[in-house]
Amino acid sequence: MRKIDLLTPIGITLGFIMIMLAILSNAGRDGMASFLDIASIFVVIGGLIGSLLINFKLEQLKLVRKVLKEAFHKNDQRLPELIGLFIRLSERARREGILSLENELDVVEDKFIKKGILLAVDGIEPEVINEIMNAEITAMEERHYKGRSIIEKCGEYAPAWGMIGTLIGLVLMLRSLDDPASLGPNMAVALLTTLYGTVLANLVFLPMANNLEIKTEEEVFIKQIIIEGVIGVQSGQNPRILEEKLSAFLASEVNTDDEEQSVLVGENVNEA
Repeated sequence: MRKIDLLTPIGITLGFIMIMLAILSNAGRDGMASFLDIASIFVVIGGLIGSLLINFKLEQLKLVRKVLKEAFHKNDQRLPELIGLFIRLSERARREGILSLENELDVVEDKFIKKGILLAVDGIEPEVINEIMNAEITAMEERHYKGRSIIEKCGEYAPAWGMIGTLIGLVLMLRSLDDPASLGPNMAVALLTTLYGTVLANLVFLPMANNLEIKTEEEVFIKQIIIEGVIGVQSGQNPRILEEKLSAFLASEVNTDDEEQSVLVGENVNEA
């Protein structure tokens, strides 16, 4: 089940609000207008689009909309519920036979689980099921990487185009050295493109790309649990043994969180 990931839009919005408040606290409302420059926006956005058109194929660029949508959604599949599902499937398979699991497909929403159950019902060998489903995971990782790489490239190119815009502004500024009064305003405009590019890279593109990478890792982790569950059900494992086996994944996730917290505590102690 997919839900909206509120942290992503909240983080981006909060970042922009903090920047605006910093400007307002020092320059006031009148000073806010000095941070808006259409030419600088054209240089950064236009150069960024041009670089992407050169770097990627049209088919890849069509993924941008879908990738951006993924950044604002998350998989809300909970491990205890997933483990409970496979325990129920295992109990039914042992009680009524593996073919009875076809009746469970109507209540299962996850397409990956459905595919695994169908393979199990068809009597496919566990090794073959493992290969087929792992191949799908590999294909999914490749799709995610292609989409994420576009966002990562945006994070790389945005600051560079900001610097190019600044150089353009400096050249124009140097051409008007005979008017000292214009040097300050021209210099400020020249620096705005660097500001725009840096903010877009570090507040939008790079954090979003890292967000997508983490979500891919989480999805792969869930799918590995599903594979183990499907194979366990297909091979007729005892539900209690299957529960213990799948619960090891749940324990590993908890241990990872505990280790991260221990590291943070250790760093805080060292700093103190």
